[in-house]
Amino acid sequence: MKSELIVDVQPQEIAVALTEDDRLQEVSREKRNQDNFSVGNIYYGRVKKVMPALNAVFVDVGHEKEAFLHYLDLGSQFRTLQTYVTKAVSDRRRIPLMNKTQRQPEVGKEGQIADVLKVGDPILVQVSKEPINTKGPRLTAEISIAGRNIVLIPFADGVMVSQKIKREAERQRLKQLMLSIKPQGFGIIVRTVAEDKRVAELDNELRLLVEKWEQTVLSLQKKEPVSLVSEEMGRTLGIIRDVLSPDFTSIQINDQAIYDEVRHYLELIAPESAKIVKLYQGTQPIFDHFDITRQMKTGLGRTVGFKHGGYLIIDKTEALFSIDVNSGSKKIFEDQEENAFRFNMLAADELVHQLRLRDIGGIIIVDFIDMDSKEHQQQLYDYVRKLMDRDRAKHNVLPLSKFGLMQITRQRVRPAVEVEVMETCPTCMGKGKIQPSILFTDQIQEECAHMEQHHGRGLKLHLHPYVYAFVSKGWLFSLKAKWRRQYGVKVVENQSLGMLEMRFYDVNGKPIEHPHDEPKQVAKEVKEVKEEPKQAPKPVEQPKPAPKPAPAPQPAPQPVEQPKPTPEEQPKPAKKRTKKAKKAVPAPQQEAKEPTPEPTPTPEEQPKPAKKRTKKAKKAVPAPQVEVKEAKVEPTPTPTPAPTPTPEPKPKKKPARRKKKPADKPAENAEK
Repeated sequence: MKSELIVDVQPQEIAVALTEDDRLQEVSREKRNQDNFSVGNIYYGRVKKVMPALNAVFVDVGHEKEAFLHYLDLGSQFRTLQTYVTKAVSDRRRIPLMNKTQRQPEVGKEGQIADVLKVGDPILVQVSKEPINTKGPRLTAEISIAGRNIVLIPFADGVMVSQKIKREAERQRLKQLMLSIKPQGFGIIVRTVAEDKRVAELDNELRLLVEKWEQTVLSLQKKEPVSLVSEEMGRTLGIIRDVLSPDFTSIQINDQAIYDEVRHYLELIAPESAKIVKLYQGTQPIFDHFDITRQMKTGLGRTVGFKHGGYLIIDKTEALFSIDVNSGSKKIFEDQEENAFRFNMLAADELVHQLRLRDIGGIIIVDFIDMDSKEHQQQLYDYVRKLMDRDRAKHNVLPLSKFGLMQITRQRVRPAVEVEVMETCPTCMGKGKIQPSILFTDQIQEECAHMEQHHGRGLKLHLHPYVYAFVSKGWLFSLKAKWRRQYGVKVVENQSLGMLEMRFYDVNGKPIEHPHDEPKQVAKEVKEVKEEPKQAPKPVEQPKPAPKPAPAPQPAPQPVEQPKPTPEEQPKPAKKRTKKAKKAVPAPQQEAKEPTPEPTPTPEEQPKPAKKRTKKAKKAVPAPQVEVKEAKVEPTPTPTPAPTPTPEPKPKKKPARRKKKPADKPAENAEK
């Protein structure tokens, strides 16, 4: 089996990918220049809270969430370690000798933490589990310094050998060897990879670990409580230390400083493997070159496919991970039982691969396709256990339940790997509409000219492979060659970018931030600001028409009051009458316009409808009658001068209309 380690060093983080036979097996990311509270970091903290109910304490180590330390994680030699730390802090001129430190009574497995620690006590602790979700780090007071072949434990006694070394003769050899070279005051755990190792190699590593402990004590003497004392080696060196084997064929690194660090470390722990470290100097991104980006995009989504059309659906909750197995629309066998068994066996391969790739920990519930055969269920269980034997994390697999569910527990020391697979369109910002794609090359050319003015020539422009293929078409006369000659920009394809996304890098390989996306966001915000006031006054304009009729009643006492209501109010009572009476109402209105010069019939007809209306006792009927009588007195003097002025006959016609309206009502009553 061929194994490779690819290290992608970026200004903000370091990503490490482990492949076996060109298949991605593990992915790890680590922020640079930032305390990540990684497993193995040693802190000088202070007890913040004592929780007798939990038999634990919360320790302040500088994280936003207080770290958790249980009584069983104190270690049997906790009191001796506390005495040594107090002595080292009190006398900062020299390092106390381990063999001169007086041993204190051991901490039993049954006891109360309140008898050992109090609020405000300084304490030396080590991270055993990284912060996950809303929980802070988990700590242990049993300090250990890990190497490739052995683990050094201060104030522990004896030598312990890994149980995975099956040969009894080799176990005895390693134990006797380590007892002969072990310094006084330390305990040693021999790891599995130490099998068949020479004495000189183990002795050299032991000296390095003792020296690292002394450096930790020196750092402790210079620090005050709540500070980092010793940082675990980087994620890159940690993975190399844990997984390096003769199967490794190469370690590819794209940064000179990390390359020198890894090579120096391998020369100390495995000189024969130092030659496999190589410095990658290609123009294409290192993850794209080794097909890591594509495998991450296809293998880290919510839905993951496997052979013959089957797929897994992986969902994460606060308590557990749920994985559902589906066969898709294809069939391998016609028999349903055999078909379900074959798909479950294929899904088991991908399941174990996903657990390791994503570093999923905690409780995992797998819903396999239902199988009736007990023999098939047992074969599937045995196969999953066999595949999980290659996993370095501690785990436990339970047989299938009667519901077809398999329960797996896996050690979780750091958050699961999460990579955003879905891409957001950089042009429409997820709105679903983009600018014409034919204009994208013009936009790239404008950005190249802008970058040349501000950053000079020699820049690198990363584009999506599809766009890269388009701009490379034509060889010497392609857009790629044109931009190279005109602006000094070298175009590189990058699979991690979106379709219409561009990214510039300077001569040193550092990304350059350019205002390609910022104006769009600013313009978008401006549009939202402009649209908000337009929408806001709309509800304000609706109440405004209500006060508009308010000025109309102001001329009410004047005779001008009549022209305003006549065009608006006259049709309204006509509509009301049509509901009660027949459709003959519009006809008398037309007649009312013609008999305006005949005042004689109006005084005779008006008293008659008044009597009939009083019998029926209609509401508000007498009020208009009084107004009509007053209007009758007014028209008599007006026709005497008869100067034919246009404004005066208008008010005469309006009361005439009102005279005819009551005249119509008796006709209606007669019809009734």
